[in-house]
Amino acid sequence: MAVKIRLRRMGSKGNPFYRVVVADSRYPRDGRFIEEIGSYDPMANPSAVKIDADKAKAWIANGAQPTDTVKSLLKKEGIL
Repeated sequence: MAVKIRLRRMGSKGNPFYRVVVADSRYPRDGRFIEEIGSYDPMANPSAVKIDADKAKAWIANGAQPTDTVKSLLKKEGIL
């Protein structure tokens, strides 16, 4: 099972916000997920990022691969 840390799109058309989730890579983008570990709101000024650092580090230690966007958010928050 390939586990990814990725964004799940929420919100209405033209007003997105995202939840940072841990999901099996075979599931659809907005489909089933294992655990929610944070949120990201690009529409706020400045953009709001809230990620549980302990959960993120634990999932990465267990082999979960963050997507490129999530990796940049983790670096921005100082988790990676």
